[in-house]
Amino acid sequence: MDDKKNSKTTLKTYFFTGILVTAPVAITLYVAWMAISYADNLVTGFIPEKYNPNTLFPYGIPGIGIVLLLIFFTAVGMLTANFIGRTLIKFGYQIINRMPLISGLYNAIRKILETLLGTGKTKAFRQAVLVEYPRRGLWTIAFITGPVYDGISSKLNDDSLIAIYVPTTPNPTSGFFLYVPQKDIIILDISVEDALKMILSTGIINPDNKQKTLENEDQSK
Repeated sequence: MDDKKNSKTTLKTYFFTGILVTAPVAITLYVAWMAISYADNLVTGFIPEKYNPNTLFPYGIPGIGIVLLLIFFTAVGMLTANFIGRTLIKFGYQIINRMPLISGLYNAIRKILETLLGTGKTKAFRQAVLVEYPRRGLWTIAFITGPVYDGISSKLNDDSLIAIYVPTTPNPTSGFFLYVPQKDIIILDISVEDALKMILSTGIINPDNKQKTLENEDQSK
């Protein structure tokens, strides 16, 4: 009886181990394939049919859209690196800045992209911190985004405020933008990348890349 029970337990362990090994690989490959297919369909849709790589060859070329995008962005970057390119870009900026609604939208998007890509003077997230949110006694990971606008700190009569972003889990692209006193945050001795890993994994993955569970911690005690 015990041998039969042990056999069932062993098979169950093998089954779940197989899922843990296979599922992440399968899901990653599926998401990558969907992203590549979307990029291919989007990019090749702008190419005339007689120049379309998918019609020039007897079979489709997976990833051709991403390759063409990389070539396009690199070519634009090379163009803007010389005098003629910079002159054309500057002239285009002047035209856009004269459009009331378009200029505001364009400048906002450009500033966000410069911040996220690290091409500007600031970074999107400067430091990972801990803050009590959504109430006292509950702590969550947040990111310092920058200093507070003088007009806001003067209105609140508090020069110690700092701007932070509290991301949601497991999707850090949505969250809450808060102004909090510096005394109410705790600076973490981890990189922004490690903090994002913790958020994306809902706390399963720690900065040392080791997975810890309550069960393992209880066993160690």
